[in-house]
Amino acid sequence: MSSAADELRVLIAARGGRVSFADFMHLALYGEHGFYSSGGRAGRRGDFLTSPEVGPLFGAVIARALDAEWERLGRPDGFTVVDAGAGPGTLARSVISARPGWLERGRYIAVESSSTQRAMHPEGVESVATMPAHIDCGVVIANELLDNLAFRLFVLDDGWREAFVTARGEDFAEVLGAVETSVFLPAGAPHGARAPLQDAAREWLASTLGSLGRGRVVVIDYCSALTAEVAVSPWREWLRTYRGHERGAHYLREPGSQDITAQVCIDQLVAVREPDAVRTQAQFLQKWGIDEFVVEGKRAWEASAAAPTLDSMRMRSRVSESEALLDASGLGGFMVIEWQVG
Repeated sequence: MSSAADELRVLIAARGGRVSFADFMHLALYGEHGFYSSGGRAGRRGDFLTSPEVGPLFGAVIARALDAEWERLGRPDGFTVVDAGAGPGTLARSVISARPGWLERGRYIAVESSSTQRAMHPEGVESVATMPAHIDCGVVIANELLDNLAFRLFVLDDGWREAFVTARGEDFAEVLGAVETSVFLPAGAPHGARAPLQDAAREWLASTLGSLGRGRVVVIDYCSALTAEVAVSPWREWLRTYRGHERGAHYLREPGSQDITAQVCIDQLVAVREPDAVRTQAQFLQKWGIDEFVVEGKRAWEASAAAPTLDSMRMRSRVSESEALLDASGLGGFMVIEWQVG
């Protein structure tokens, strides 16, 4: 039976004995037998949790923010929300359940490359594998997408050298290429420092901004302000693997069996276009009324505490959901980066 490792060995042989780390990562995650193609996903029964899996509160707040953008644009017909990297559709499900006003005259497009995950998308969304070529007006939201886009890996060894991947028996190993320079790679870093050049993330952002006529692009992810900050950190702090809600093995081990993810370097995105707003997730959710949702939930629970219903129990859960979403040491410390178009 073929595997991601087999696919990689074939590619390495075809490329003369080595591939870039970006090629390795892309195949390990999105190839025919890659992690996301073979069942890896977010969720309590998956491999990791993102904000939408905490509960429906996150989607309810996002729905309010989307309504506000629809209002700002003059309530246009055809308002389109593009959920980029939608995974199993958890965010889509909670946004639709919140019944935002724009949805009656708009569209929700859930973009997910994995056919396995697209099969889980809820009714009421347009489930597609690739980003639309043009969006007249609306919002593109990418929740924990950019951290999974393949990047080139560099190591400081008498100059910054690109790390390539080669096959050695049953294993994979790194080999370093010629010295290269980049405006993002700092001169003052210790020997052996590692840093990503996130070409695919920049290309995704440039393409998405170019495809949107009017509206907003919203990126939510764990980020570092500068590539230089990442370079002076131990690589295990910013280049991580996950499997079954636990940290996985080394990123070159068992390709296809674990998630590979990295801090998103904001300075590399700024090179595409300066954002209009950069906030923590906690600040973003508070801006759009998460505290009001929690108060509403408490009142609903108190009103039915003597004879609780499923709906009132869901409202009660907003308290614990908000604590997780606002936690500065966890999800609340994620960054929300916004670009306004038109």
